[in-house]
Amino acid sequence: MILPYHVGNVSYVNFIFVNFQLKRSRILIQQIQQLEKKTSPHLKVTSESSIGLVIAIVIITTWATSLIFLLSVDISKFNILTLLLAVLWQTFLYTGLFITTHDAMHGVVFPVNSKINHFIGSLSLVLYGFLSYEKLLKKHWMHHHNPASEKDPDFHNGEHKNFFAWYFYFMKNYWSWGQMISLTIIYNFAHYILHVPKPNLNLFWAIPALLSSVQLFYFGTFLPHQEPKNGYSQPHRAQTISRPVWWSFLTCYHFGYHEEHHEYPHVPWWQLPEIYMLRRATTNNN
Repeated sequence: MILPYHVGNVSYVNFIFVNFQLKRSRILIQQIQQLEKKTSPHLKVTSESSIGLVIAIVIITTWATSLIFLLSVDISKFNILTLLLAVLWQTFLYTGLFITTHDAMHGVVFPVNSKINHFIGSLSLVLYGFLSYEKLLKKHWMHHHNPASEKDPDFHNGEHKNFFAWYFYFMKNYWSWGQMISLTIIYNFAHYILHVPKPNLNLFWAIPALLSSVQLFYFGTFLPHQEPKNGYSQPHRAQTISRPVWWSFLTCYHFGYHEEHHEYPHVPWWQLPEIYMLRRATTNNN
């Protein structure tokens, strides 16, 4: 199938916004050195430094290819099940974009080159939803240094404890008018200039991004940082959602192994199952 050239330009429009993020990259690299804290150095997981970069490129490329294809198809030929699976698939890829950004903020997408590492993080976040990498970087390390506390920007304020209230309170801390204006411009440009049908834009561009934010919040914040009945365990005030590795991957790229992530923040997402199983084996042996 030959895709229309104008549909391909939708992804290109997203890429041009990266230049704005790149201007801040030098400042971000300096901030990284001040914000990051090495935690629990007694456990080290070795890997080839390029694996994270390859995985990130695969995620970004798959997301872009899938989006271009889905924006160009005639959805009237889809049955309900196919349509639902397409939306869920695109949601999964959107989540992958954010997880890539998350790993970049921890310096593990391409640890041998900070500029490339943070470029990939900025690019992924722009493609995800035109969020500010600099803003997210600062808040994410505040979260790691002060998990589930009043200083944690991801935590509720003591009043918004249920899922929906906490989710909207959480989103309010990250969304901005600039982001909304950018998304509106892109949406209308894609529809009126590139002639992408609105149903396609809604189903495969807008809705998956929104569903992805719910997925990330539920598995990455609400479940792991919700206060247990017996109170938090220190120092990370986080709990792991114990699931089989394949299910952990499908739900949120192993974000459910959250205590392991807080204990070893410089381990990439794809190595968290190894940490999880190693900790379980150590606990069982004791």
